[in-house]
Amino acid sequence: MATLICFSIFLFGLAVGSFLNCVIYRLETDQSFLRGRSLCPYCRHILSWQDLIPLLSFFILRGKCRYCQKSISFQYPLVEMATGLLFLLIFNFFIPLDMKLSNGTIFNFLDLIYYWIISCFLIIIFVYDLKHYIIPDKVVSPAIVITFLYNIFYSLFVVHNSKFLIQFLFSAFGAAAFFLLFILISRGAWMGGGDVKLVFLMGLVLGWPNIFVALFLTFLIGAIIGVDLILLGKKTLKSEIPLGPFLVFGTFIALFWGGPLINLYLDLINLG
Repeated sequence: MATLICFSIFLFGLAVGSFLNCVIYRLETDQSFLRGRSLCPYCRHILSWQDLIPLLSFFILRGKCRYCQKSISFQYPLVEMATGLLFLLIFNFFIPLDMKLSNGTIFNFLDLIYYWIISCFLIIIFVYDLKHYIIPDKVVSPAIVITFLYNIFYSLFVVHNSKFLIQFLFSAFGAAAFFLLFILISRGAWMGGGDVKLVFLMGLVLGWPNIFVALFLTFLIGAIIGVDLILLGKKTLKSEIPLGPFLVFGTFIALFWGGPLINLYLDLINLG
């Protein structure tokens, strides 16, 4: 039964990932994602249901449009797979094993839905910034509003403690102020306003000290990959590298494993 539930959630995540690909494409073309049929971006042929089966259609069609034979971007199966795996990981993380086959609490399931929604916003930001070096306001702003409202709800009805909300607000404003300082020092050369809004969202989602873990991992992984790209000759010291994907990656790592990483760090300090 548990295996069937997990498999169903993975399939649901694949379907949501397919929808996220649609959102990303229509953000690029400034179209509404709430209406209109899916089209091939090259030949503009309307896609049938056989062309839109998450993950499977890409491999059945061998990565090419059925109608014009143009190559389909690997973004589509990768986003679908990533969304399916993330949905499954979030389910396993926020719904304890002994609750999966029982009733659990309504707050556990509200957490699940909330983190699924936030993960969708983060996936869109990851892909869009990676492709266009822009974090669109129409994505990050509603994510901030949803997160802020959920933190208010959680403070009032779950933990019954206003300090919970204050702690997350402190993390959000502190992280945003830190990045804003970088912008002022570099005059916008190192990062943009979209990055500030994204780290504000991260602070609201993660709280303290997980926001510190996320930012540390962001700069560490970004530095490693940046140096590798320079050594491979694909970038130079003056090349622009989008920060959003690293911020999103750091957010997910801190969300799932922030606590253990902090404990590991403290253990290493104590050993030293």
